Amino acid sequence: MIMGLKKKNRGRKQLLVVLVIILLFVIGLGLSKLTKNVDTISSNEIAVISVKGIISFSGSTIPFQGSGANAQGILDNIEKAKNRNVKAVVFEIDSPGGTVVASKEIANAILNLDKPTVAVIREIGASGAYWVAAATDKIVADELSITGSIGVISSYLEFYEFLNENGVDYNRLVAGKYKDLGSPLKDLTNEERNILQKKLDIVHDSFLNFVKERRALDAKEVERVKTGEFFLGIEAIELGLIDYSGNKEFAISLARNLSNSEGAKITEIKEKKSLFELFSKFGSEVFYHMGRGIGTEISNIEIKEDPRLIV
Repeated sequence: MIMGLKKKNRGRKQLLVVLVIILLFVIGLGLSKLTKNVDTISSNEIAVISVKGIISFSGSTIPFQGSGANAQGILDNIEKAKNRNVKAVVFEIDSPGGTVVASKEIANAILNLDKPTVAVIREIGASGAYWVAAATDKIVADELSITGSIGVISSYLEFYEFLNENGVDYNRLVAGKYKDLGSPLKDLTNEERNILQKKLDIVHDSFLNFVKERRALDAKEVERVKTGEFFLGIEAIELGLIDYSGNKEFAISLARNLSNSEGAKITEIKEKKSLFELFSKFGSEVFYHMGRGIGTEISNIEIKEDPRLIV
């Protein structure tokens, strides 16, 4: 009898949990419609836009490692910052870089803002994240922040020898000589390697020329920074890669001065998250911890036929 009551109570609790989950989803869907495209900027303000994590249009390039800097979300936030009540924009950067196109599009969007812009590099603002920073009018970083790394990388795993040793053949059927260029299932020829290197050089030249123009670097400075080396903030000042040593508060103060808006309030422009999205994120965290045993292993392996360009 007691066992029966316990089972019955347990069943009720499980049903209650399911009902709560369903209710949260329904509420979340409703709130997502109510909060979409709401502009709350109504007075003179300095906008702060975050660029945190690996920059890409997917928002994350590494499975099971959480969300990165979603390029489309950042572009949307920049669009919101065009509001006439926003007097200047501070980009708070803490990113090691990201994909080429995502970084470039954000940089171009910043250039199109008709108001003062300031970048503040926290822990790191390197490679693609520095591309973004270089688009702003002024760059602030701590003396020990990591920045620079003006280079491009593309890599892939090659299983050709491993497959041969284990008696596995790769039967190549392609229409187009270089269709399987970079496939991990075959050996990379010198000709194919040269093709990939040329493409990397094109991207590198584009990145370097952008930095050279934006930062007004002389020939000696260009030679120093084009190697892909990263620099500490104190070194970056000497090389002309950043303007000031300072923190977020200093960057905001600088933005106020540049825009002649000493009394402007500070507002952080973020992607609006509905309860549904927050709940989904919570669910993702739960599943992450459930699967982190295999997730940490999987995250170290990325197999792609087409190499991805990362800056």
